[in-house]
Amino acid sequence: MKRFTDYIDISGEVLNALRQYEPIVALESTIISHGMPYPDNIATALELEQIIRDNGATPATIAIINGRIKIGLSSEDLELLAKGKDVAKVSRRDIPSIIALGKTGATTVASTMIFAQLAGITVFATGGIGGVHRGAETSFDISADLTELAQTDVAVVCAGVKSILDIGKTLEKLETLGVPVLGYKTEEFPSFYTRKSGFYVDYKVETPLEFAMMLKTKWDLNIDGGVVIANPIPVEYEANQDIINSAIKQAISEAEKNHIKGKEVTPFLLSKVKELTGGESLEANIALVRNNAALAAQIAVEYSRLTEE
Repeated sequence: MKRFTDYIDISGEVLNALRQYEPIVALESTIISHGMPYPDNIATALELEQIIRDNGATPATIAIINGRIKIGLSSEDLELLAKGKDVAKVSRRDIPSIIALGKTGATTVASTMIFAQLAGITVFATGGIGGVHRGAETSFDISADLTELAQTDVAVVCAGVKSILDIGKTLEKLETLGVPVLGYKTEEFPSFYTRKSGFYVDYKVETPLEFAMMLKTKWDLNIDGGVVIANPIPVEYEANQDIINSAIKQAISEAEKNHIKGKEVTPFLLSKVKELTGGESLEANIALVRNNAALAAQIAVEYSRLTEE
């Protein structure tokens, strides 16, 4: 009988870090294939990996390449994801089909968490998590990221939920699922492109060490599930909230008019918001994910020290 290890290829860099019990940070791959245009996507992917190294951890970008789960990608893998037209967007439900059929897929927050946990990686940096879509009371469109956070032991460093979503309902859902929402030096939950949303985190945390202590305590007590670590976009890169909100409203209207649904909604909305803001949202997106990668690496370093002790 096959075990999950028969489906996974781990790069030499990541495997060495695992064997030495060194800090590792997971990175998703939909940001490469579906989140940004070429060549911004591959440039950002390489930069994020370097930021993680510069902060003392090993990067582990995750994807499915030709039916194999890859933990740590080669430059050829990154190029394939950045340019590929047939790269699937893979969440939990898609994993068996994409692997069994030998296809290539980019991982979302949910699937990255699953593969990170399989590999023994506990910290993950992304841009923003998925959540409850606006109008979900009739469409029932709720991201699988939220249920994954309730059951998979990975801390997700993000700039909040994507502002195209219903932030209030997303936080209510996370509360129901028992997922802690922690803010880095902030009491207010960030709104992806902007630092404020009008909603609040569960606890304000001041240092990477405090985050690491909370993670260790949670998992030492066998309290299953992940943690949302909300890290606001740096002030100097914050987008104009009125411009962003106006663009989001127009993008949502066009999505409804064109009957865009399911997993196609988020890429369409992000692309349309970028177009409507003249690229301002893309610049903000790149800046916030850089910021998240640095914080994630710092937390991974502190968590590694604590678990060694």
